[in-house]
Amino acid sequence: MSCLFTARLVNGATGDPGLHCQLAGQRRGLLFDLGDVTALMPRELLRVSHAFVSHTHMDHFAGLDHLLRVILGRQPRLVLHGGPGFVAQVEHKLHAYTWNLVHRYEVALEIEVHEFRPDGRRRSALFSSRDGFSRARDEESAWDDDVLHDEDQFRVRGRFVDHGIPVLAFALEEKARVAVNVERMAARGFTSGAWLRELKAAVMSGAPGATPIEVRWKDRAGEHVALRTVDELRPVVLDQRPGRCIGYVTDLCGSEADARTLSGLLRGVDQLHIECVFLDADRAHAQHKHHLTARRAGEIARLLGARELVPFHFSPRYEGRGEELRTEALQAWTGR
Repeated sequence: MSCLFTARLVNGATGDPGLHCQLAGQRRGLLFDLGDVTALMPRELLRVSHAFVSHTHMDHFAGLDHLLRVILGRQPRLVLHGGPGFVAQVEHKLHAYTWNLVHRYEVALEIEVHEFRPDGRRRSALFSSRDGFSRARDEESAWDDDVLHDEDQFRVRGRFVDHGIPVLAFALEEKARVAVNVERMAARGFTSGAWLRELKAAVMSGAPGATPIEVRWKDRAGEHVALRTVDELRPVVLDQRPGRCIGYVTDLCGSEADARTLSGLLRGVDQLHIECVFLDADRAHAQHKHHLTARRAGEIARLLGARELVPFHFSPRYEGRGEELRTEALQAWTGR
C-alpha cells in the first residue's frame, strides 16, 4: 500500500530547516517551518494548504513573506499553526505592508491562524485580503489534547520542547489506511462501484459499525442491490493497516524532559527528521545554544524506536563535514 505523504527537506541538511510533505495523488502539500522556501517551485507553494511553524526565529519563519507573494491573488486560503504569540506575530508581518489594492483581486486570500500555548489554551484569528488583512474572528478556547489539525486521512499533533523558548515538535500521522481486497470481494460476487468509496469514507471517518451501505453490483443475472452495514462489509471487502508517522523535531536542548515529551509524541515513529546541529565534541557549545548534538539526536531516535532517521539542520561550522554529523547520529541510533 502506498504512503499518503512524500516528505523531503526543503533545503537539505544544511540550509534553513523545513519539511515539505506532498499528499499522494492530490495537488496539495503541507509545510513544517517557513524559513527559506525559495527552493520550492511556485506550483509547489501554490499547493500548500497548511503550514506548521515550530517557532518564529528568522530561519524558521522569514519565508512566510515569499509564500504570501506567490499565493496572493491566486489561492483563496492558507492555514497557519504556531506557538505562543503566533497570531500577533503573523499580524505584525501582514501589517508591515501596504494593502490598498488587494481588495480588488479577483481571488481573495483568507489566512487562518491558530496559536497554541503551553498553558493549554489556543487562539484562532482570521485575516482577509478583502479588508487589508485586518484581524477578524479572534477567538480563544481550550486546547485539551496535543492535536493541532485533524482530517479524515491524517492529523498533526504537536508538543512543546525547550529551546530557551517553547518550540513545537510535530507528528504527522496518517490514519488507518484501507485498501480493497479484490479477491475477497469477487468471491462474494461484488463488483466495484460508488458504494466502495462510500464504505471507505465511512471506515476512515470512524462511522458506527451499524451504518448502512447500499451495495450495488452487476453480474450475468442482472443488477443487484443489497443493504449491508459497515461491520458486515469491512472484513469482507477491505484490508486495514496502520498509517505511517513522520516526525519533525528541531531546535531543542535535548534534556531528559524533552526526551519524555518526544516519547509521548513520537514513540515508534516511522520517519524521524531531527536536528543534528553540532558534533558531540562541541557539546558545551550545543548546550549554550540550546541545540542537539548529533549523538544526542541519535540517542533520542533510539529511545523513540524510530524506524528511519533523517538528520538535518547542520551548523555552518561543519561545511564539508556533513558525513561526520550523520555518522555520529546513526551510530548513536543503531547502538553500533
